[in-house]
Amino acid sequence: MNSQSLWGPLGRPLRAVRGYPRRAPLTLGYVCLLLAGHVWVGHGLSTERADDMLGYLSTNLDNLRDHPLSALLGSALFFDGTLTDVTSTDFVGTLITLGLGVCCFLAWAEHRWGKRRAVAVFLGGHVAATLLTAVVINVALRHGWYPTAVRQALDYGVSYGAQTVLAIGTLALPRWGRLPWAVFVLAWPLGGAEWAGPLPDFTTVGHLTAAALGFGLLGVPAFRRQRVRAGGLPSPAGDVGPQRGSAPESASSAAGAKTPPSV
Repeated sequence: MNSQSLWGPLGRPLRAVRGYPRRAPLTLGYVCLLLAGHVWVGHGLSTERADDMLGYLSTNLDNLRDHPLSALLGSALFFDGTLTDVTSTDFVGTLITLGLGVCCFLAWAEHRWGKRRAVAVFLGGHVAATLLTAVVINVALRHGWYPTAVRQALDYGVSYGAQTVLAIGTLALPRWGRLPWAVFVLAWPLGGAEWAGPLPDFTTVGHLTAAALGFGLLGVPAFRRQRVRAGGLPSPAGDVGPQRGSAPESASSAAGAKTPPSV
């Protein structure tokens, strides 16, 4: 067996890994920041100091009222999950949000639309889903559906932004895969949902809201076109999404994490 036949099936993945820093440098830097923060919180700080810091950055109702900007931005600098306990549901959530959402689909969005638009989608989904979920929490508290302790709940991480990117990343898939993918994006947060009256737990509400925001962006013309390079040519197709040259479907045809309950 010659070397060409040996490496043939691995050629595309290896090229994708080798070209990742060039295609998505901002995403790569963000992933490194998240990993460094995860190690720092888990091993560089005492349990008490880590809990205090994450409690301060949590996007619960009390923090959003007291220091909203610090909570909204700071909570996106860490992910709540595990990289080592591979048998846990938290690890599955980490694979979906950090692995697929950030490492894959945020990188795809950066390559397709550029850094600013990719950041707008991710951060916009993170902020908008958090604020809309806060409204739902307030309504649920007035009706007694959620316990009052939810006002100080620990709620931080990248999963709302990742969920938005997973939804708009439907465009990266061939047409036959878009409906199953949309179903998956909507269904996976419900897998670990806990119901309080007519509503699931607030993190599930947040994930579903973030997905709805992402699917809504599928109908925005600016996100249905790929980035144009100097000279009027579209940027080359990335390794995620085999039909970059074809016209994407609308949000209605595409539809058919923070984790559920926590990633």
